[in-house]
Parts: sequence; C-alpha cells; structure tokens
Amino acid sequence: MYDEATVGPRLRALRKWRRMTLIEVADQAGMSKTHLSDIERGLKALDRRSYISGLAMALRVSEIDIVGGPHLSSDPVQAAPHAAVPAMRMALQTNTLAQPATEEARPLYELVEGVRKLETVFTRCDYIELGRQLPGVIDELHKHVAMPRDEQAQRLALETLVEACMFATFRMKDLGYADLAYQAAARAEEAARLHGDPVVIGKAAYCRIQTMPREGTWDRIRQAAEKAANTLKPAATDSVGRSVLGMLTLTASLASAVEHKLDTAQAWLAEAHQLATLLPDDPARNWSSFSVTNVGVWRVGIAVESGEVGGSVLQKAQVVDQDKLQSTRCRYASFLADVGRGLARNPKSSRKALSWLLQAERVAPQRIRNNNSAKETIGVLLTQAHAAAVSRELRGLAARMGISH
Repeated sequence: MYDEATVGPRLRALRKWRRMTLIEVADQAGMSKTHLSDIERGLKALDRRSYISGLAMALRVSEIDIVGGPHLSSDPVQAAPHAAVPAMRMALQTNTLAQPATEEARPLYELVEGVRKLETVFTRCDYIELGRQLPGVIDELHKHVAMPRDEQAQRLALETLVEACMFATFRMKDLGYADLAYQAAARAEEAARLHGDPVVIGKAAYCRIQTMPREGTWDRIRQAAEKAANTLKPAATDSVGRSVLGMLTLTASLASAVEHKLDTAQAWLAEAHQLATLLPDDPARNWSSFSVTNVGVWRVGIAVESGEVGGSVLQKAQVVDQDKLQSTRCRYASFLADVGRGLARNPKSSRKALSWLLQAERVAPQRIRNNNSAKETIGVLLTQAHAAAVSRELRGLAARMGISH
C-alpha cells in the first residue's frame, strides 16, 4: 500500500540503482540507518529539507528524482492549476526585455492596477484564476518595457514586471515546475537590475534565492540571502524595504536551520522579529505578508525543519494569531501544514496532525493537494494506520491527494 503513498520505494530504488547500502547512504546524508530504513518502508515522512538535500547528494540525483515531479490526478482542484503551465512557459520563454513577443498591450495603468488585483488572487491561493490572467499580463508588460512611452513609464513597467514574475516564481515552484520558477525569477532579476532601485533588486533577489537548487547547496542559499540582506539594509527605510529585508532574513534563518547552524538561524530569526515590530502586524498590508505574525509562522516552519515534534511545535503554533492569517490563505495553509507535519512525527499526536492537515486543505485546497511534503506526511499517516482502522477523514484526505488507500 505504501508503495503508492510515499517516496520510500522511489528512494529505495535509487539506492539500489547506485548499489549503496543503507549505512552508506545514511552516513552521507547525515541520518541514522534506522531512520532511513523507516523512510524507505513508508513509516516516517521524508519532509525535512536537510534530509532531502543530503539524500540527493549521497545518491547523486536531483531532489525531483526523490520526491517526484508534478503529478496530475483526476481531482480537478488538484489538476486544474497545471493547465496554465503551457501559457506561462510561452510568456517567459518567448519574451525578452528588448524584444516582446506581442505587439498589442493594454495601457500601462491598466496593467499596474491588474497586478495589484492579482496580488489578492495570489495571496488567497487561487492558482486557477492566477494562471488564467498572469501569462497575458507578463506578455503585455514586456511590450511596455521594450517600447516605453518615456523613462518613467519604463521604470514603472519594470517594477510591475518584477511583481508579476514573483507571482509566477512562487506558484510555478508550488506546482513543481522548478525550471519555470527559475526562469520567472531570472526575468525578475534582469528587470530589477535595469530598474536600479535597491528595494526592487532585493525583491528579485528574494525570488532568485527561492529557486536555487537544493541539492547540497544550502550554504550557498544562506550566503546569498545574507549578502542580499546586508546589501539592502542601508536602503530599507520604508515599509516595503523593511518587508523585503525581513523576508531575506527569514530565508537566511531557514537556510541556517537546514545546515544545522541553529544559533545562526535563531539570530536571523530575532533580527526578522525586530524588523517586523517596525511594521503593522497585518500580513495583508505588507509586502509578502511580512509581519510579526508571519515571523511566528516561519518560526514554526524552522522548528519543524530543525527536527522538533509534537508538543514543542504545537507550543510555538499557539503563539501565532491565526485570525490575522485569514486574508493570506497560502501563508495560513503552509503554517497549518507545517504544524501538521511536526505533530505527525510523534505517534501520540498523529490524530491532532490529521486535524491540522485537514484544516490546511480547507484553507487552500489547490495548494495543499499539490504539496509534496503534505502528501508525504499523509501517506505516512496512512501507512501507520494501515494495521488499525483507518479513519474516514484520513481516507478522504488521502483520496483527494491522489493517494491509494
């Protein structure tokens, strides 16, 4: 049963293909033989970035080879967001900043307003509607960048293109299209460099860092985040600049946690919290939802990445004001799923884990049903429950995730 539910069988096949023993792979990946064996048998989830990265390095494969690429099921909520991928690929790969692929474009002010409205679509995790509108917007913004009315109009088009490419970066990454996420981030960085403003450059750097390969490169991710943050600090004098700087510090903290540099991770987390106190604690108002509440969300995610389980994760989660996350469904769903993953690692709290994961799905079904970490955790819960009576709620969630039950 677990052969279809978790990444364990794929991991075991890769290990045997490399003709490596459990001990050899575990030692190189920085985990115990028992832990690796449990993952291969579907008894524990492979849901920590450090372990995924370490295993990819040990087996000399990409992370996609281990966790799997985009998967389409018969569930329209899970599959429909992928329908926009061809149009997104065309928009990113047929345009350049000097040579647009389209000759027609709406007035720039309409596109700027359209991107502002798309931010709401982005934060509420409506991948389908975002995919319907975003490729055309990216097309038309390239036209205004390449053939501007004047220098001021070009700068506005460039800044708006950076925001649009950020939406593309994260949603393509969420759906498992790492190549398109990277291309969107690279285009954002190209536009930001041409624009020249340090805050705009910081936004694009944040996107690029999020798309860097994970296989054994978390030290580079941390260094890139630290460099971008230190470069931006002198210019981070308003709310947007501080929000961008805050997201870079949170990224540096997470990367440090993956590297097991826990003191460094906590130092960057403390710096992020200090920055957040200078802004309204309203995730919906701030760039990329940066706020005290959002720092609390990242604190939970970093704790889960650091190996915390059960009550320790729940204690950190209880500090987060969930009411303030209602308007940012993607961030809220990620928070709920992280708590669920942390609780699922302790058999004593597995029923609580299911409750948090179900809530995450209710908040943002398109996101959660396309999330490999959530799917892995649900598959492991299903495997653990196989000997006992599997609950109706778990069977239903597994079915919606495309997991055989």
